Amino acid sequence: MIKAVFFDMNETLLNLSLLQAQFDKYFDDKYSLKYWFTKLLYSSSIIGIMNEYRNFGELANVALENLFFENNKPLSAKLKNEILGKFKNLPAYEDVPPTLDLLRKKGIRVIAVSNSSLEMIKEQLSNAGIIDKFNAYYSVDSVKKYKPFEDIYQYSAKQEGLKMEEIIMVATHDWDLFGAKKAGLKTAYISRNKEIYHPYYLQANFSDSSLPDLIKQIIDSNHA
Repeated sequence: MIKAVFFDMNETLLNLSLLQAQFDKYFDDKYSLKYWFTKLLYSSSIIGIMNEYRNFGELANVALENLFFENNKPLSAKLKNEILGKFKNLPAYEDVPPTLDLLRKKGIRVIAVSNSSLEMIKEQLSNAGIIDKFNAYYSVDSVKKYKPFEDIYQYSAKQEGLKMEEIIMVATHDWDLFGAKKAGLKTAYISRNKEIYHPYYLQANFSDSSLPDLIKQIIDSNHA
């Protein structure tokens, strides 16, 4: 029986279009945002492996500085704040509010689990107009280890008083779901982007290109 859905936030619930527009201002390569995000994830993983920790904002700054440096472009503090500041104002996808409402209506808890800081999570959900649809939200700051390390999934479950098998993690990132499944959660993949789910990662229990349809699968599984 699924009692709670853990949601990843960036790209899963929140549309990166505003951030993409910022990167498009300064780079001709449409993959510059993806490259920056990949560098950010790489550094968070390396730091985790080495049992060190720096918050999301610090790592995001370094990744952006590196991106501008590699492309021989100047990056002022003002420009850096302008670009990364858009992270706080990402809009929710249109299918998100009604989907969260449906879960709450069915008595399933809605919880955000993010690599962002706790303050950033609160700002993002508030600015997206969906914070009142969440029962709780958790940041990796609590465990000082990023997803996909198992710590944050286990910590969030413990805080909610839930068994791992009572939770399903929803994300558009296969690496996030890999970590969640290794931690003992069920997983559901929403394919927001045109990407192949990594064949060597643990596969999701549910998968769909439509968030409402994906959530319907999860709800229906409770009655199977």
